[in-house]
Amino acid sequence: MTRRTRRVEGTMIVQRRAVSAVLAAAALLLTAGCSSDDGEPSGADGGTSPSRTTAQSSPSGSAAEQAPPAKGSVEVARTVATGLKSPWGLAPLPGGDLLVSSRDEATVTRVDEKTGKKTELGEVPGVSPSSEGGLLGIALSPDYASDHMVYAYFTSASDNRVVRMLYDETRPSGEQLGEPDTVFRGIPKGVIHNGGRIAFGPDKMLYAGTGESGDTGLSQDKESLGGKILRMTPDGDPAPGNPFPDSVVYSYGHRNVQGLAWDGKQRLFAAEFGQDTWDELNAIEPGDNYGWPEAEGKDGGSGFHDPLAQWSTDEASPSGIAFAEGSVWMAGLRGERLWRVPLKGTEAAADPQAFLEGEYGRLRTVAPAGGDKLWLVTSDTDGRGDAKEGDDRILELRVT
Repeated sequence: MTRRTRRVEGTMIVQRRAVSAVLAAAALLLTAGCSSDDGEPSGADGGTSPSRTTAQSSPSGSAAEQAPPAKGSVEVARTVATGLKSPWGLAPLPGGDLLVSSRDEATVTRVDEKTGKKTELGEVPGVSPSSEGGLLGIALSPDYASDHMVYAYFTSASDNRVVRMLYDETRPSGEQLGEPDTVFRGIPKGVIHNGGRIAFGPDKMLYAGTGESGDTGLSQDKESLGGKILRMTPDGDPAPGNPFPDSVVYSYGHRNVQGLAWDGKQRLFAAEFGQDTWDELNAIEPGDNYGWPEAEGKDGGSGFHDPLAQWSTDEASPSGIAFAEGSVWMAGLRGERLWRVPLKGTEAAADPQAFLEGEYGRLRTVAPAGGDKLWLVTSDTDGRGDAKEGDDRILELRVT
């Protein structure tokens, strides 16, 4: 049986196994004297992911959790690099330098974070850039120190997929990336809504945000990989403790997920594009349904998981997110601003606060840089921005 066959089974088989597993998980939860916020078991196999486990022990709004100040601040400490072409993903290297993917050029570039010098590692073969598709998110292996593997999510001629490549710094510039090894394939592709963000979680599992590729029906289909957050092992198999048997699907009912980040208690948050009304920041619980296309934004009482914060689409169009100083920081494309959302547990502790509005154009990716620092990547050369001299750029921010 192929790996793909194992991942997507027939509906009747999945339902029978899910029912049995849910009953077993419920019994375990009752024995332990705890339950999840929505009364559903934490996983169909009775296991719990780090996100669910921590959320149960520290529920949202818990008096034990300290909320950051309602108002924060952002200072642009310096411009790290300029002249980047359609930058999309960002992966900080041990020692401080940065790897940046170019969506349209299908290349990965190393940026010296002190001098801004750019060194092209190489072009990733198999990428088919078109509209919103191309070379998207990148991430370092959790064992990067020993295996030197760089993971990438990209659009091919037939699908969206995840690959990994050996980064050999001893080879000449432009030839430092090894041949891609396909880890996972078959994610629906489209002119729009390709998702693309990947990240390794605190559990060392690989998470991927996907889009419904313009076919809204895929988001509610748990057998489809479109409109989901996926969780898999570094080799591309369904991760232990996933909510649906033999499936990489972790949460569903999403439209186009392009932001993934964890807080200090290992809880997962995700940003996604709305259609005409509401963009969303969500606290992710395994197995939960986030509503699209039946609900956009806060629906209340429908059985869908409501976002913890929402914005009109002209204020946000969110892409990357990062957690720092007790808040989620969310980059806005159409909104051309950086949003701060202070958290208390999995709820917003105060109203979102906007920074850098219109100062640097479209903002694509934000990543933690340690302590009170963030890396911020602009996105004005992607065909939808108003590119100026020096675009695109990487900024170093100090935040509170």
